[in-house]
Amino acid sequence: DIHIPRRDISEPVFGHGQGGRRETVHPGNKDFLRGDRIERPQGGSGGGGGGQAGDSGGGDDDFVFHLSKEEFMQVFFDDLALPNLIRTTLAETPEYKTHRAGFSSDGTPNNLHVVRSMRGAIGRRIALGSESRRELHRLEALLEDLRGQPVTVERQREIELIERDIEALRARIGRIPFLDPIDLRYRSRVRTPVPTAKAVMFCVMDVSGSMDEARKDLAKRFFILLYLFLTRHYERIEIVFIRHHTQAQEVDEHEFFHATETGGTVVSSALVLMESIIQARYPRGEWNIYGAQASDGDNWHDDSPRCRELLEQKILPQCRYFAYIQVVDEEQSLWHEYASLVDEAANFAMRKASGSDQIYPVFRDLFRKEGATA
Repeated sequence: DIHIPRRDISEPVFGHGQGGRRETVHPGNKDFLRGDRIERPQGGSGGGGGGQAGDSGGGDDDFVFHLSKEEFMQVFFDDLALPNLIRTTLAETPEYKTHRAGFSSDGTPNNLHVVRSMRGAIGRRIALGSESRRELHRLEALLEDLRGQPVTVERQREIELIERDIEALRARIGRIPFLDPIDLRYRSRVRTPVPTAKAVMFCVMDVSGSMDEARKDLAKRFFILLYLFLTRHYERIEIVFIRHHTQAQEVDEHEFFHATETGGTVVSSALVLMESIIQARYPRGEWNIYGAQASDGDNWHDDSPRCRELLEQKILPQCRYFAYIQVVDEEQSLWHEYASLVDEAANFAMRKASGSDQIYPVFRDLFRKEGATA
């Protein structure tokens, strides 16, 4: 439930004070003169909530409304999106798009194309009746010629036969239906598979000895937000969890957030593992690849330049976006190496979040939808 204190929803109004010094006497005042002391009113003066009971005045309770989990998540992740997400390939279960594809001889009445149906009916009537009409015109011309000749019994019998044939032909032509079911044409729509947006997010977390419980908690808070955001907004997305100290390991969701293994610090081991997984399972032409790394920045000194080299030459060219979050304020060797890539790579961003109250603002800043305001 969301509570809004009544003081935050009331509109300011002008009113008479409840007591104190007054420098003026209002016109028409018959009770007080300048210099008189006005007693402060006794009892309550209105308003809901706590405080002493009074015998006067009224008030309002705090404004309260309820948000469901779905509504809260919608507000929480509003205006966020994976940057540079594009449709890449046909999925195993493809999405379909319906579009016009000419006409067909069967369909629903609401898709009936009247003009095309009438055009087909006219063509059918012409085709079926053309031979009969030619014969009819020939007999009519012959009948006209016979009627212009002298009348004889034999000629009269011939005229009657021709008239009978003419009536039969006219009846045959008349039996041709004006509109037949085979004439009906319907607008045809077909479904064709369209490319879908397949994405994979690599979550890389430092669990070395320098990452104490407080720092790990900050990193986990960030990745929990990322996990909730991804699973809510995207149907076709895979999440790869990588934990590392001196060695990197791909783990499942439960082990990523709850395992206690720790050790020294060689950050490059995680980047090498990430690059090998991309090569083995996620071809760049078929997948939108993303990465998010959380660390305290503490690293074996000679390893930080290698991390920058791996990120610059192997990871970033294959990624749509890569975000690095450091959970301490002190800038160590890894931060300085990564900082040199910010101006060179548009798909790379890095932020600091040394307190739990900074995690959500940093998360929104890293994944804000293009064009959305902060």
